[in-house]
Amino acid sequence: MCLDFKPISEKDIETISYYFKLRSNKTCDSVFLDVYLWKDFYNVKFAIWDNKALLITMVIDGEDYCALPLCKEEDIKDAFNVLIDYFNNTLNKKLKVYLADEEGLKALNLDENLFDIKDIDDAKDYLYLAESLKTLSGKKLRKKKNHINAFLRENENNFYYKTLCCQASDTILEFLDRWRDNKGDDAEEHLDGELEGINDILKNCKALNVTMAGIFVNNKLEAFTIGSYNELEKMAIIHIEKANPNIRGLYPYINQQFIINAFPDAYLVNREDDLGLEGLRKAKLSYEPIGYAKKYRVIQL
Repeated sequence: MCLDFKPISEKDIETISYYFKLRSNKTCDSVFLDVYLWKDFYNVKFAIWDNKALLITMVIDGEDYCALPLCKEEDIKDAFNVLIDYFNNTLNKKLKVYLADEEGLKALNLDENLFDIKDIDDAKDYLYLAESLKTLSGKKLRKKKNHINAFLRENENNFYYKTLCCQASDTILEFLDRWRDNKGDDAEEHLDGELEGINDILKNCKALNVTMAGIFVNNKLEAFTIGSYNELEKMAIIHIEKANPNIRGLYPYINQQFIINAFPDAYLVNREDDLGLEGLRKAKLSYEPIGYAKKYRVIQL
């Protein structure tokens, strides 16, 4: 079977987005924007099989991988076999799947004599109750509420939350430059790739229908966030959250306000993975997750 894999461009947005809404998936990869954000960093390509499934390939550390097919649950086994055929007979390689979601693997019910399936702990997404992040009620989240109260007290009448639209791109990019400069040479390996992805999102902001917001302090953008909504799961996904670390309480404040204002109907919030970074792990655990969206590496034996 001939599959025509090609890079994702802005003209593909409408076609591709359809396939992300066909089956249950609680990972951050369940929405189009997450794939679009990292498309250049991981050399992402796609093909449509029989108008039933979106097939995605990527390159990680020089190795060819694919995602699980994005399709209706009843079509996933056939679409997965198409990927096996492509890897085995076109690429002449064993199939390798990266970031396979738990729901997809259950639907496939793969034979473990034919596939090695391993949980990737550093890639699991943190899941929270939206109501908990909105109210920050309870003893365990008291510190977050205290930090927000400090922010409100120390910046009284000098700040505001604002939904950002495409016209704010220059303001956002100026903030991101300041935020990146503050990181210096100690920045995480993926960071510049992430910023390039944000830049690309802003260039195609209207076509992507992006949900963005910021906090302005003394009329200057000091925090910025991007999110998506998975309607099947009633789940908000927070792709990007950046704030001036020198302003106490700003991170928890934009976290809270974005959920309240941008995703009022959300039941769950996915705040993505921790990349195996200890500081990020502590920060995500401090919001008291109710569970995780696990992800797996699958390798054909």
